Amino acid sequence: MGTGASRNADGGLHGGEEREESLDQAGGQLYVSLKMENYKKKGDLIPHVYGSVPLVGSWDSSKALSMERESTSMWELSFVVPPNHETLDFKFLLKPKHGYTPCIVEEGPNRQLIGGTLQGDARLALFKLDNEEVLEYRVFIKADRVSPIDLAASWRAYQDNLRPSTVRGIPDVSIDAVPETGPENGSSSLELDLEHYVVPAPSTSANSGLVYAANLAENPRSITFAGGCCDQPATIKEMEVVIPDSPKVYSGSGMVESKSVGTFSPLQKQDNHRGLFVDRGVGSPRLAKSSSSTTFSFDLKLDSQNKNSMPAAAGAVAAAAVADQMLGPKEDRHLALVLVGLPARGKTFTAVKLTRYLRWLGHDTKHFNVGKYRRLKHGTNQSADFFRADNPEGMEARNEVAALAMDDMIAWMQDGGQVGIFDATNSSRSRRNMLMKMAEGKCKIIFLETICNDERIIERNIRLKIQQSPDYAEEPDFEAGLQDFRTRLANYEKVYEPVDEGSYIKMIDMASGHGGQIQVNNISGYLPGRIVFFLVNTHLTPRPIFLTRHGESRHNVRGRIGGDSVLSDTGEIYMKKLANFVEKRLKNERAASIWTSTLQRTILTASPIVGFPKIQWRALDEINAGVCDGMTYEEIKKNMPEEYESRKKDKLRYRYPRGESYLDVIQRLEPVIIELERQRAPVVVISHQAVLRALYAYFADRPLKEIPHIEVPLHTIIEIQMGVTGVQEKRYKLMD
Repeated sequence: MGTGASRNADGGLHGGEEREESLDQAGGQLYVSLKMENYKKKGDLIPHVYGSVPLVGSWDSSKALSMERESTSMWELSFVVPPNHETLDFKFLLKPKHGYTPCIVEEGPNRQLIGGTLQGDARLALFKLDNEEVLEYRVFIKADRVSPIDLAASWRAYQDNLRPSTVRGIPDVSIDAVPETGPENGSSSLELDLEHYVVPAPSTSANSGLVYAANLAENPRSITFAGGCCDQPATIKEMEVVIPDSPKVYSGSGMVESKSVGTFSPLQKQDNHRGLFVDRGVGSPRLAKSSSSTTFSFDLKLDSQNKNSMPAAAGAVAAAAVADQMLGPKEDRHLALVLVGLPARGKTFTAVKLTRYLRWLGHDTKHFNVGKYRRLKHGTNQSADFFRADNPEGMEARNEVAALAMDDMIAWMQDGGQVGIFDATNSSRSRRNMLMKMAEGKCKIIFLETICNDERIIERNIRLKIQQSPDYAEEPDFEAGLQDFRTRLANYEKVYEPVDEGSYIKMIDMASGHGGQIQVNNISGYLPGRIVFFLVNTHLTPRPIFLTRHGESRHNVRGRIGGDSVLSDTGEIYMKKLANFVEKRLKNERAASIWTSTLQRTILTASPIVGFPKIQWRALDEINAGVCDGMTYEEIKKNMPEEYESRKKDKLRYRYPRGESYLDVIQRLEPVIIELERQRAPVVVISHQAVLRALYAYFADRPLKEIPHIEVPLHTIIEIQMGVTGVQEKRYKLMD
């Protein structure tokens, strides 16, 4: 890594100094390596370095940086000096790795390094112990100037090859069945009451569980209402649900099994394009075929009917958005998922989860709830008679608000929307035929029918409906409201007609506790396939998911991004506190599991946790910073100003050279989200800032553009409670 400069007898510069001068002009970085050697180890005293910027920025010995053992007798610390801090004052000291005393500072004046040259005479580092014994260390100081690209490459080689991982050899899946014994470290213990550590969640927290789900739907455009255009959020109570078994399903990214007809959906070739088939999906540029060539080209110009047709996505989603629609008809650029089912069957719950999932993947998705339109148009005090099939005024009023909601959804799609979720009972063929006629030539409809035959779940959903719905907010008598809703339900049951037309997905007893089944008919394409795969993995079982970053790492202390560094002393304290938290919070949840990335700082953070399976996910690794890995943002700003400005302008889409963007991270996290949805026991996810921002955005239903700016502080645990009432959040701050 060195640049070895020397001077010949004529005073000319050899190649090393010529290169150093060129690096000075090109913004080369000063790389400093400090080493100390002593063959007589004294107790648990470890060499440290402290001093001015860029080491720790103060002469506080408690913040000194620990040197790392290079061999049995050699200790080493290396770092890059920012261009504006090439004068460095520092001293060596000895102290225990854990603790602040004894702290022995080397004798003599400060050492000073200016522009890579050590000032004064080279000398031994002398340490005087309490018994007047003097320890001598040989000191080696080397400073080289390297280019940013060489620095990044050398840093990665150093991390990967010259410095073995402290977690090498730990299997990807492991479990420590027997808790460790011994006295507990007082500095890492927690109060018995974990509520002591609860801190307020941000205003954008994932607390949708406190709001009636239908109120989260799109506000009507076509209805004006005195006092506002949307229902007021209603606080709801928690409700117990039956834990269903995991259904056995078959999935594929492009094709799904059609259990209703017993065959796979056939591939349909498009006219005039024989030999090239692309499944139809959602959102793509127009396809143009040159008359003088057999190759295809894209017209990416957006017209008034094709605004924002490409999803804000990368990887598979972006590829599918292009490929699935290249040869599809115009109406297939937009997808309408039309819910079908009796009341209290979980339609709105399903609509909310699907909306959140598709938005997170990058598809512009909105949820249109017809009940919300009805309440704004006709009020909230409609009795069960309003929903009778032999009530012509009620039928006309309900069809009118359904048509208004459908008009709003289609208008939104023509303005650039991609996926609309139409949430209503839609329980008759005549209603569904009306919707299909309205959508003809404008969007593709897939019916999503939810069927539940478990009376226990239906009864619980009915009671939850009375507690939540604005329809019964002014009904003081719970039993009266309950009786009215049961009458309403009976009115629907008399005329209910299951779906057997068009493209459809049927979810049958998926939350019954007996596995359930899913049927699909005439479904093809990437996005419909992903929707089916998502639906077969979702359920209502309440369980917590805990998100936390690893303990503070050496790179965090030095302000460096990426890398695979070990924990700092503070990070090691946090890993013990986290283990203590998990033991207290999940003491009755022996089916819980611990997920980490494959980087050692997360594996080390999880290491004191015992009694739970630990699973390493490469998908949970930190965002890949490419050639910037191991650099500070100041170094990037100084040596790669164009990259720095590009990232600053659009952090969501910015991709590090040879690295990743936030959109790339979202795509590789989709299997993690699916598995989190499928899990029925608590999960503790120990990962990294960018990754946890993306995961948190899914649960909190935050817009993609906000993901790079979501606050995920160190040494804080975010508890996401998932269940039938939605998502609720609580935060614990274990350390400052």
